[in-house]
Amino acid sequence: MKNNTWQLQEAKSKFSQLVEDAMHKEPQIVTKHGDKAVVVLSFEEYTKITKPKTDLVKFLRESPLAEVALEITRSKDVPRDISL
Repeated sequence: MKNNTWQLQEAKSKFSQLVEDAMHKEPQIVTKHGDKAVVVLSFEEYTKITKPKTDLVKFLRESPLAEVALEITRSKDVPRDISL
């Protein structure tokens, strides 16, 4: 098997080594019954793949629709009666 692939039993018995390898080398793959089951990766790598590229405010300001004028009005009608 590849250097970064672990069988579940081995991963359990050598968990500290698996974590060290994930932190300092590359993501580690754990197999269960011969099938790839999970990937263990460093928190730094996890942050890179889950962090949005831009924040919401910047995204909206840079949107092609940022200059579109929206008319937002609220109905002044009395709300309907609802029997509970």
